[in-house]
Amino acid sequence: QVQLVESGGGLVQPGGSLKLSCTASGFALRYYTIGWFRQAPGKEREEISCLSTTKGSTVYADSVKGRFTISRDNDKDTMYLQMNSLKPEDTATYYCAASLGYRDYCATLPTSAYQKWGQGTQVTVSS
Repeated sequence: QVQLVESGGGLVQPGGSLKLSCTASGFALRYYTIGWFRQAPGKEREEISCLSTTKGSTVYADSVKGRFTISRDNDKDTMYLQMNSLKPEDTATYYCAASLGYRDYCATLPTSAYQKWGQGTQVTVSS
């Protein structure tokens, strides 16, 4: 079955850390540009980071820059989002996504270009 399966969400106190994982099943993640998105209640889905296939170029939203790190392990068909210094405003459902094709950069890749999506995992930052 072709899918992305996420894990790692949960409840964490402000200032804490979480690491999200997203494993591809039925396809090789190495051929895909990857991205992480989030959606908070009542808000639009926001792209927070992407990682290209070839040059390993990364992009981060200003809201998470310096706190979140995107990475991938192609041998494990898994992508990660390390989240540090979490804030209550980071509370949201987080989604991983993959877009087929070799790209040096992902900064201008539209959301509509991501063909595969994870089911979402809830991250709640609260004391």
